[in-house]
Amino acid sequence: MESCLNQSGQIDAGVDWSAPWLAGLRDAGRQVAAAHDWREALNRRAELAGLKNQHGHAIRFVAQQELPPGLSYEAYINDTGRVPTRENLHDFFNALVWLTYARLKIQLNTLQAAQIARLGIGKSRGPSRDAATLFDENAAILAVTANDTGQALVTLLQHHQWNEVFVRQRAQFMAHAEVVLFGHAIMEKLVQPYKAITAHTLVCWVDADFHELDTDEKIAILDAKMALQLASCELQTGIFSPLPVLGVPGWWPEQNPQFYADASVFRPERLR
Repeated sequence: MESCLNQSGQIDAGVDWSAPWLAGLRDAGRQVAAAHDWREALNRRAELAGLKNQHGHAIRFVAQQELPPGLSYEAYINDTGRVPTRENLHDFFNALVWLTYARLKIQLNTLQAAQIARLGIGKSRGPSRDAATLFDENAAILAVTANDTGQALVTLLQHHQWNEVFVRQRAQFMAHAEVVLFGHAIMEKLVQPYKAITAHTLVCWVDADFHELDTDEKIAILDAKMALQLASCELQTGIFSPLPVLGVPGWWPEQNPQFYADASVFRPERLR
C-alpha cells in the first residue's frame, strides 16, 4: 500500500470528510490529517481519552517496523497496547476507528488474541477469527429501532428486498434505521466510491429516541452495545448480512427505482 503522506508529512489522500459515511470520524480525521506529525496527533487523542487494552496497556500508534518478526499483529496489540500503523489510508482509518469505537476495537482484539493463543498462527485463521477480521475490516452497524417497524425493515433487508426498503418504505427506513460504518477497509474503498461496495452488517437494536441524538451520543451507545454483543455471541461469518452501502438513503445521488434495480449490485436473495 502506497504512502498517503505529502512532503510535509501530513495525510494527503483526497478524503472527502463531508461524506455522510464519515460522520462519526469527521472531526478527528480532519484534525489528525492536518497535523504535521499525524501519528503523534493520534497518540495525543488516545492519551486524552485514556484508551487501554484489556490488560490495561495504553493504546499507542507506532511505526509498522516495531512489530517483532514472527509475532501476529493482533497478539502484539493485546500484549503491549501498541498498534502498528503504516503510512497509508488503510491504517489511518483503522487508527481513527480505534479512537472512535475503542470498546468495540478492544473486544475484537481480545477475541482475536484468544483465538491465536488457542489455535496459533496457521494458514487458516479459523471461523471465529475470520469473522472477527471480516467485522474489523468491512463491517457496518445497522442501528434499528427495537419495534415492529424496525423488525420488519430488518427482515426485508435480510431477504434483499432492496426496492421495498429503500424506495417504497424509504421514509420508514430513515425514521427507524441508520447505517454506521465500522470497518476501516470499506472506508478506504469509499474514498473513491463505486456502486458495488458492500458491507457486512450486524443489527444493533436501539431505543426510539436514539435517532434524535447527536453523533457523539450515538457513537457512545453503539460502541458499548456492540462490544457487549460481540462478547456474548458466537462470532461466525454466517451472522452477517450484505448491504451495498451506496444504497443507503442520502449516500448517493439519483437513488431511484432504476438505481436499485441493478441486480449486479443489489442482488436478489440466494435461495438455498
